[in-house]
Amino acid sequence: MSTKKQSASLRAMTLGALGVVYGDIGTSPLYTLHEIFLPTSGMPLDHHHLVGAVSTIFWGLMLVVTLKYVILILRADNNGEGGAMALTALAAKAAGSTPRRRALILTIGMFGATLFFGDSVITPAVTVMGAIEGIEVVAPHLQPYVVPLSVLVLVVLFAVQRFGTGAVGKSFGPIIVVWFVMLAVVGRKSSCKVYRGLVPMSP
Repeated sequence: MSTKKQSASLRAMTLGALGVVYGDIGTSPLYTLHEIFLPTSGMPLDHHHLVGAVSTIFWGLMLVVTLKYVILILRADNNGEGGAMALTALAAKAAGSTPRRRALILTIGMFGATLFFGDSVITPAVTVMGAIEGIEVVAPHLQPYVVPLSVLVLVVLFAVQRFGTGAVGKSFGPIIVVWFVMLAVVGRKSSCKVYRGLVPMSP
């Protein structure tokens, strides 16, 4: 394969990874921040608590992605395959012929798989609802349409999944790039405003 083709293939895979992997991670703060500052939580929405919440989310994501995935998961693959069940099979092989040890590892693996399936059921609905609920801020009269719009979006998303992860990743990759750029721009402007409010500016 030529260098030009390798470069194009790398760009396509990077874009697909943005759409599939980092799209899930990057949209998590949508509903996390919403839940943190609910009136029932008693958390005041001020500068200090907002910075603390965002810092906790940021470092939590960095530690999970770096420690769990980059350092551990990516180094432990079962013939190129990953996931809870593949890693459970790999751990069961390493356990040797001890029945009790193998049974314990398989039980833990099945428990991890059930957590994954539970997350797979909850996350799409919570993410879509968290995103569409934002229209209530701009147009409160649209609140009755939040649930129907969420259902419509979920139906469309599950309908296009039959085209495969690659096609979905390529479709959502550019959207996630725009999303991250928007977060960077909005975050930079907000931090500049906060900095100017905290530090007296010279005339």
